Amino acid sequence: MDSIDISDAHRQRPAGSFRALIDDRPDDGVFRLHRDVYTDPALFDLEMRHIFERSWSFLGFTSQVSQPHDFFTTHIGRVPVLVSCGEDGSVGAFLNICRHKGAELCAVRQGKSKSHVCPYHGWIYDSSGRNIHIKDQDQGAYHPSFDQVDHGLVPLAAIGSYKGLIFGSLNADVPPLEDFLGDMRFFIDLAMEQGENGMEPIPGRTQYTYRGNWKFQLDNGLDSYHLTSTHLSFMRALDRRRVGEGNPHGNQTDFFKDSHCDTASFGFDHGHTVFTMDNTEPHRRPFWPYIDKLRDRVGDAKADWMSIKMFNSLVFPNMQLAHNTALILRVFRPIAVDLTEMTSYCLGAIGEPPGERGMRLRAFEDFYNAAGLATPDDSVVYERCQQGMATGAIGWLQGFSRGLGALETGQNDVTRPMGINPVESSMGTLQSGQEVVYHPPYREWARLMEAGEAAAPAYP
Repeated sequence: MDSIDISDAHRQRPAGSFRALIDDRPDDGVFRLHRDVYTDPALFDLEMRHIFERSWSFLGFTSQVSQPHDFFTTHIGRVPVLVSCGEDGSVGAFLNICRHKGAELCAVRQGKSKSHVCPYHGWIYDSSGRNIHIKDQDQGAYHPSFDQVDHGLVPLAAIGSYKGLIFGSLNADVPPLEDFLGDMRFFIDLAMEQGENGMEPIPGRTQYTYRGNWKFQLDNGLDSYHLTSTHLSFMRALDRRRVGEGNPHGNQTDFFKDSHCDTASFGFDHGHTVFTMDNTEPHRRPFWPYIDKLRDRVGDAKADWMSIKMFNSLVFPNMQLAHNTALILRVFRPIAVDLTEMTSYCLGAIGEPPGERGMRLRAFEDFYNAAGLATPDDSVVYERCQQGMATGAIGWLQGFSRGLGALETGQNDVTRPMGINPVESSMGTLQSGQEVVYHPPYREWARLMEAGEAAAPAYP
């Protein structure tokens, strides 16, 4: 057993660039992360500046702003954002900050309003972000130069949408959204094309915080290795359901039956990554009664992926789409180095029958809800990881090596027929617990951090 010199483990983090925090030597079969990636407050501040404030971030759904004066609020990293549909039907995204004294303008999560009034001094903005009233302006003795300044809300530098998902950026130099997403669009399509009229978040959401770093959720949302150890209560519930006890309709997936199925992980440019797993019971999917219509609409190959494959994916840095026990979208917002806000949506087909929508909701509640059979387990282990790392007793982490022996470069037999071009891929079974799926986001993490510190373009 290796001995540990605590005084050495407490030393300052490795010298050199941000890449020194990632021991990435693929030719030697090595990939390790230093614990400071999760625990250093100074690094957290740089992440907000160099990653969240310089790349594309998921904001919300087009269905949330489909009518004039619809709006919702969200964040890009630490920055509050207001997304609003104007009188003319155009959707804009703005800093949710009053131009007068910098107060957060709108505190409501979602709604419909022709205007937004600042609670501090009463400045009013319409649904297109234009300032339409400055309280007591005539009595303000303003200098004439004041009228030459735009008083409207500050628009985001970039906004775009893909398949009903809205993204925004504070950086005007981001690549076009479809270029940024690249071949990850294939997996977004698998989720967002299930409904003939598109997909939408089913009303309501799960929102909570955990006392841990945001990258624990990045990792865990792609982690198949923890299923049979962290989620023992869920696995035992599956045992009972298999013999007719409990709620056999609470979940669409039996991981015991699928434990020996083929799995794969794929890494793409810009840090996006996905883990896929075969499904032995596609007939339990809500859209199965309409599989023939789905084949006619999206083609046999894509319909087969929708029904036979399950997947967990990451759109870097903080949006996850998962289609296994339910179809969900999660976004995690970093608040502090050791505090993260989670928001999870259950997605359903627009206009789907109540029975199919009920199936989706029951599966979501069973596994992903804040009080479900999985989410509390995950939150507890994130916090235990944060506590363990905060002691400083261990420097390098060994949780990134599973699958290195099966790693391939470029296309393989799974992706080639679909025209998907990953940077790398790895094949296995559920029991393989592939950890190579984490490598692309951390390589992108290091790239963006170094570009930011060098004042270089984030996307040259």
